[in-house]
Amino acid sequence: MTTTSRRSDFDTDVIIIGGGPIGLTTACALAHHGIRFRLFEQRREPKPNSRANNLWARPQELLASIGIRDALADKAYRITQINTMLNGETVAPIAVADVASPYPDVLYSGQDVIETILAEQVQAGGGAVERGRKVIGFEQDGDGVTVTIATVSETDGHETEGPVEQLRCRYLVGADGDKGFVRKTLGLDFSAEKMPNCMNRQVDAKLRWRRSTEFDHLWFFYYPRGFCGVLPVWEGYHRLFFLSDDTGLPDRDPTLEEMQAIAREVTRDETLTLSDPVWLTHSRFQHGVSAGYARGRVFLVGDAGHLTLPAGGQGMNAGLHDAVGLAWRLAMVLQGAAGSIVLDSYDAERGGEHRRLDKQQDQGFRNSVYRGALKDAAMGIAATFLPNIGELIQGTDDLQQLSVGYPDSPLNEDHLGGLRELLHRHVPHPGARAPDADVIAEGGASTTLFAHLYNPDGHTWGWSLLAFDGREADALPQLRSALSAVHAWTWIRPRLVLGAAVAQAGDAPALYDLDGVAHGAYGTGGQPALILVRPDGHIAFRGPAAKPDLLADYCRKVFGTDRA
Repeated sequence: MTTTSRRSDFDTDVIIIGGGPIGLTTACALAHHGIRFRLFEQRREPKPNSRANNLWARPQELLASIGIRDALADKAYRITQINTMLNGETVAPIAVADVASPYPDVLYSGQDVIETILAEQVQAGGGAVERGRKVIGFEQDGDGVTVTIATVSETDGHETEGPVEQLRCRYLVGADGDKGFVRKTLGLDFSAEKMPNCMNRQVDAKLRWRRSTEFDHLWFFYYPRGFCGVLPVWEGYHRLFFLSDDTGLPDRDPTLEEMQAIAREVTRDETLTLSDPVWLTHSRFQHGVSAGYARGRVFLVGDAGHLTLPAGGQGMNAGLHDAVGLAWRLAMVLQGAAGSIVLDSYDAERGGEHRRLDKQQDQGFRNSVYRGALKDAAMGIAATFLPNIGELIQGTDDLQQLSVGYPDSPLNEDHLGGLRELLHRHVPHPGARAPDADVIAEGGASTTLFAHLYNPDGHTWGWSLLAFDGREADALPQLRSALSAVHAWTWIRPRLVLGAAVAQAGDAPALYDLDGVAHGAYGTGGQPALILVRPDGHIAFRGPAAKPDLLADYCRKVFGTDRA
């Protein structure tokens, strides 16, 4: 075996190991920020079967921020309602699209479709998915990471052949799945918890039954032995899965006849017919999460750091947060615009969120499968007075992930509070997703805050500074002084949000909020305030406009010294 070594300089800024949906999204996000990368995938061909297949509202917002959401939406069904049956009784449907987001409809297609589209987006951005390449080792030092790559044998996808190549990068991203080499090499592996006495049987097939086959609904059936889902996948197919007690079930892939029989029993529709199957499979479940999502210059994204359960369709979506959240951090650091706290915050935020999600999914899975007669009876009673029982059964009151936040992030700083906060319980604090609101641009055009939060003024990793006048007509001098205190950090893009004051020539761009909608969304009525929003749309800093030095000190802490 020979080795081709180039260690004196950097071959690229970032190397990504793994070409699934999360590795591909990481590549798209880095390209969006103008960062050089190389993406290696061990598989020579994409997986033919669909696994993860849904995109919730919040991940869609993040995908839109890096310019790839619409391409995915073009080949997806839009889900607006989730229907639930509990032991044959109808539970109030979930109007899943009734959320405050520009992208309320859930997108359903299939992981194979998603991977194909994302790979096309990588190529359109000038990158490539280098297939048939396997990482066999890496070493990091104070300046970068040396990664050893081998070529996968054409006859055995697990064996390698030919010369080995060493590449040098600034940072390495492990996106190589739940059995990933990167996590294990970092010493961050975990022992998965197996879910006992449970099996999943699944089929993707054409469906005929006496319920709707329109592709805008999901159907979930809770029955005495388990839990069934009926979901659309791309090109006119539906997926039916059955998570159930494994007593008496053969430990093998089911037949189409077996799936049709259990489907008729569970849905109580003896006319239900399945045909033209493209995938029949069975599996057992286990879950776990890494103790960390970063070590030095090496980071984990998606399944490389966790093994998820199929509760609420959260797994791939959580990985999309990872991909977008890591990319803007790397971009800022690589361009000398951020201190170490920015990269350090990735592990604190996303590692903590994955551990929270793991507990939530465990509860949702147990609610779905390990119920028993007493819990079924209690759930039946609860369904009569809890309108969101369908969501609660699945272990979450936020399927759309809009409440994902980082209340303990090291990037958070809050200088607003007091009685006004107590009177506004739903005011978003640092770490929370910055809410959208309708506002009016100068000239009278209708717009939204979101149009100014992501890629502000075309700056892909720009931070948006919302300067609220607090609906005070004389607040402009104070706001001007505050904005001047941070002008040295050129990636901070200011917007005046004015409920009473009137901007003058030479002021920062103004957004008018005469009806107080935006002020109400941020809880800033009655006090001129500064809200700094990160590139991923999460609030980082809140402070009174009368004390701009607090914001300047924050910027020095996060970004480094003032830049002329």
